[in-house]
Amino acid sequence: MSDLSRFPDLPEKMDALIASARRCFDLRLQTNAGGNLSMRLATGDAIVIKPSGVGFAECTRDNLQVVLLDGTVLSSSHKPSKDLGFHLDLYRIRPDINAIVHCHSPWATGYASAGIEIPCLTVQTIEKIGRMPLIPLSAAGGPQTEEDISPVFRDPSICAAVLANHGTIGVGKTIMAAQYLAEIIEETAQIAFLRDTLLTTHSKATVSLPRFGTAADATSSN
Repeated sequence: MSDLSRFPDLPEKMDALIASARRCFDLRLQTNAGGNLSMRLATGDAIVIKPSGVGFAECTRDNLQVVLLDGTVLSSSHKPSKDLGFHLDLYRIRPDINAIVHCHSPWATGYASAGIEIPCLTVQTIEKIGRMPLIPLSAAGGPQTEEDISPVFRDPSICAAVLANHGTIGVGKTIMAAQYLAEIIEETAQIAFLRDTLLTTHSKATVSLPRFGTAADATSSN
């Protein structure tokens, strides 16, 4: 029996991850070989993830990796993702997370590099996300690791975050749910930049923000 034969859902999960990676590339959320995506396998003790050095547009069944939650990489000639540690830890601490999309999308990373938390200023971001915490660089000044990221995601209400000078994280029960969050984060960063530019241009100090994400929420608060 091969190492991978006990994962009957692996081909399906690989194809879903490949489709999400291609969508990220087509939407310009990620270029080159940076960023990474992963999904939890049905056994619960392993994930499938994009390895290091493989671009989102080049993901195939042959180059994706299966990694046990203890960090063991199965049947792969590729180097593990540089961010494998935080992926594994998020799956360990959050059983509700089945997929992670981590991109270096430019608008959101621009905000993160300026040390500014992206505001949830649209009804969609309030409904779907609530808050996108900004996670600083590691204490040593390098990329964020599980020691920096996991404490934020221990709060079960957190489904998205922005990494200073690095990128974004969206998590979900499915790869598409995590993908949608990656897209909303980037869209909101662009909207926020346009809003702030227009406020400055028109000499406006501030504007009102929505309190609720849906009409039903607004009605029930009265």
